[in-house]
Amino acid sequence: MKKIIALIALFLLPALASAAPVRIKDLANFDGVRGNDLVGYGLVVGLDGTGDSFRNAPFAEDMLAGLLERLGVNVSDDALRSKNVAAVIVTADLPPFARAGSRVDVNVATIGDAKSLLGGTLVMTPLKAADGNIYAVAQGSIISGGAAASGQAARVVEGVPTAGTIPVGARVEREVDFDFSEIQDIRIALRNADFTTAVLIEDAINRDFGNRIARTDDSGTVSVDFQRLGSVNPARVLARIENLTVEPQDKAKVVIDHRSGTIVMGNNVRISRVAVSQGNLTLKVAETPVVSQPNPFAAGQTVVVPRTNVELSNEAGIGFAEVSGETSLSEVVAGLNALGVRPREMIDILKSIHGAGALHAELLVQ
Repeated sequence: MKKIIALIALFLLPALASAAPVRIKDLANFDGVRGNDLVGYGLVVGLDGTGDSFRNAPFAEDMLAGLLERLGVNVSDDALRSKNVAAVIVTADLPPFARAGSRVDVNVATIGDAKSLLGGTLVMTPLKAADGNIYAVAQGSIISGGAAASGQAARVVEGVPTAGTIPVGARVEREVDFDFSEIQDIRIALRNADFTTAVLIEDAINRDFGNRIARTDDSGTVSVDFQRLGSVNPARVLARIENLTVEPQDKAKVVIDHRSGTIVMGNNVRISRVAVSQGNLTLKVAETPVVSQPNPFAAGQTVVVPRTNVELSNEAGIGFAEVSGETSLSEVVAGLNALGVRPREMIDILKSIHGAGALHAELLVQ
């Protein structure tokens, strides 16, 4: 009973936490200031017998033959029996305003039956964007994040040896056409759409510039009109805007991860008046068969005698804990922790409270 009284007293504590100021650059993206995804199909050489088998990956054989022919070497299908090459998919992210000659990181992953990319080198691979044009060329030694070892009867794999990266392994050959200095207005896209946060961003921009250059279009978009400032450099204006701070107002959410027992909640989560009761029922069944054998030279048979141990325990629950209205979920969880409730049981309690309509938040179960 003392624990229940302490739990109720803890639930009645007020929630005093408030949102902290956050820069606009950490809350939103600027329309047009974005990267582009690149992809290519290449060949990795120099593997220590862990490459593709040409019988299961004929495309790797075709690529190797085509590569050698472009280098002036004529080969036949019978001459290609190498296990040191692998066909791979190469991906990269072309950052905004990347200029010709700059370098970007690339990721490499096998598409055949290669066992590992350790020690491999990617041969020159063109990388294309969604429009079909080549924007970068990748080449270099692969750094794999895994290791593999095998014998005649066992194989051990740590990490993912069939994928790797090449730091600054691609050189930009083509620039994305975008004249940022000629734009007249720009849109700020919020990562988490919210009308209140959008209005706060609009007010912060207009207050800082002393002019109504910003306008809220919807819950996820704020437009900025550069023409109201006269002849200005858009880059300098955005540099000033992105460092303004606001206090974002997000929706109340509770995120539950069943696999790890993790519970993450926002500050605005509230619980209405509700009563909770929880207990534990444990059933253990263990089979320990015993072998019974006759004495030497005695007539009889060896038999297996079954033996079963059954334990049933019903631990006392926490009783009924009544929670008053306008209680924050963080206080409820703190009270449950004080009573020794395990994470799995706490997740079930929160789901039941949400099902009863007393949890005023969006519940996301992963």
